[in-house]
Amino acid sequence: MQRIAAVGLVLVVLLTACGSKKPSAQSQAVQKNAEHYEIDQIERTWHRASSRQDVDLMMTLWAPDATLSVGTDTYSGKARIRAFFTHKAGPFKPAHHWISETPAYKIRITANGDKGTLYFECHYADLRTSKIVSTVAADQNVQRIGGKWLITSSVATPVTLTK
Repeated sequence: MQRIAAVGLVLVVLLTACGSKKPSAQSQAVQKNAEHYEIDQIERTWHRASSRQDVDLMMTLWAPDATLSVGTDTYSGKARIRAFFTHKAGPFKPAHHWISETPAYKIRITANGDKGTLYFECHYADLRTSKIVSTVAADQNVQRIGGKWLITSSVATPVTLTK
C-alpha cells in the first residue's frame, strides 16, 4: 500500500510539472487520496503499538510539542505523553493482553495542505476472553512535519458501542 501512495505522489508531481498552472481535478484527487492514506497510517500504527504494548512505536506518532487530553487531564510534550502511555493507559498495562482495532467506517480524515484531522475509535478486546473491554474515541489534529504526518493534539473520550 505504501508503494501505491508513493506512485500516487509521483503522478501528482508529474501531472503538476507538465505546464499546467492549476492542478487538474484528477491530480487533486490523487493528492487528496495520498494525503488521506498517509494520515491513516497514524491510526494503523496506533493500533499496532497498543496491541503490542510498544510505547516506543506509539511515540513515533507524536509531534514534539503535542498535547493529549484524557478526561480532565492534559499531557503536554512527548515526555509527559510517554509517561501516560507507560504508566496509565489501559492497553499498555503489563497485566492486560488486549488487541486493538477500528472498524473502517469509524475513521474520518481531513487534509488541507500540511494540516488535517483524524478521528477513529479504538475497540480493545481481551485476547483471553474475546470480549470488548474498552472503547475509546481519539479525535486528533495532525500536521505534516519534516515530511511525516504527526499528531499535534489528541482528545480521547470513552464511547459506547451500540447494536
